[in-house]
Amino acid sequence: MFGFIPAAILLLFLLTVSPTANAQDLRGKTNELIGKIQSDGVVRDRNNAQIGKIESDGVVRDRSNRQIGKIDANGFVRDQSNRQIGKIESNGVVRDESNRQIGKVESDGIVRNSSNTQIGSAKGIKREWAAVAFFFFFDFKR
Repeated sequence: MFGFIPAAILLLFLLTVSPTANAQDLRGKTNELIGKIQSDGVVRDRNNAQIGKIESDGVVRDRSNRQIGKIDANGFVRDQSNRQIGKIESNGVVRDESNRQIGKVESDGIVRNSSNTQIGSAKGIKREWAAVAFFFFFDFKR
């Protein structure tokens, strides 16, 4: 997808990230648990292994704590070289660097791909965090 990011990653999504009170479940399309997001922004897989972190300033880090991207205040997603690679709009639509819609996170936490097929859910999680988790850490394909 985006060559700058390791295989399990496809960054895309907005700033204004604020922690939720407790760890929240991320569920796949058949409602299976695929991971969690903790209140401090740590993203864990289904085995509870830390796979990344979303920091309050928009920096996104991988499991080795390397900065792999950043979400700026305008919703633009940038790689570690500050190259714009996408954006999440206020309505939850996620676009790539060519302005193609690659997904959407609805206000109720339902996550959809570019074909509008439900690929999971992240109820109780801010759209921006859900987008980062699904399209970034869990590498859902278009």
